Amino acid sequence: MKKKVLAVLVAAVMCVSLAACGGNGEEKKEEKKETKAATEEQKEEKAGDKGRLMMATTTSTEDTGLLDYLKPIFKEDTGWDLEWNAVGTGEALKMGENGDVDVVLVHAKASEEEFVANGFGVERFPVMYNDFVVIGPKEPIAKTDDINAVFTQIINDQLPFVSRGDDSGTDKKEKKIWENLSLDPASDPNYIESGQGMGATITMADEQKAYCLTDRGTWLKQSKDATLESELEIVCEGDANLLNQYGVIAVSPEKYPELNNEGANDFIEWICSDKIQKLIGEYGIDEYGQALFTPNAGTDS
Repeated sequence: MKKKVLAVLVAAVMCVSLAACGGNGEEKKEEKKETKAATEEQKEEKAGDKGRLMMATTTSTEDTGLLDYLKPIFKEDTGWDLEWNAVGTGEALKMGENGDVDVVLVHAKASEEEFVANGFGVERFPVMYNDFVVIGPKEPIAKTDDINAVFTQIINDQLPFVSRGDDSGTDKKEKKIWENLSLDPASDPNYIESGQGMGATITMADEQKAYCLTDRGTWLKQSKDATLESELEIVCEGDANLLNQYGVIAVSPEKYPELNNEGANDFIEWICSDKIQKLIGEYGIDEYGQALFTPNAGTDS
């Protein structure tokens, strides 16, 4: 009888022990799941805040609102916090030459290629384009697609013209047109230089009732958002010489190893990706009736 009682007690103890072990096993599994989830969450938080990427770019990418639109998407996709200085292309490339930024996004192909050839940039990648237009009073210049005829008339008739005069991509394009025509804009007493960005130059041209060369994107945004009605309109567009191509270049890590080359490469891959190229191609359509830029990554432009 005692043996039977002892056997029952042993069996009961074993059942309790097994139940306890089973419970501990389940608890341990849950703990492991919670630990793994916490680890994954920490990884996501870390990937979501990689630090700062510093870019030098042109006033047109800022004035059009494109960078403000893309910035949060870039942060969400890559973890990098994009910051930039919006200046003329010449100054932007100079910042790259000095190692002050990690990447440049500018629009003067010859200067960009020189930047790379001189060892300051790794490789140039085309990103997007729009075009330049001449804006001004609708008289005396009749609307045309012939930029040479427009610039020649400005000099011959001594018409007012506001130049950026800041070594920007727009300024480089304008000076190249004068040079190709063998014309000296200084011979026009009504030719002035603003020394400012595109938006401010357009405002000055409007005040002076003058002509000026601008990228289409900045003109569309500024004319749409203006609080006062502008007296200027497009008088020249469509000339093949008015293409406005943008390129992106990582600053050389060999010259400046302390720069954020990882972030620069991530930005280049990201902005040239199909997803972001599509967003660039759609930007501005709803608000301005047309895209402010046309994406063309992967071309030789």
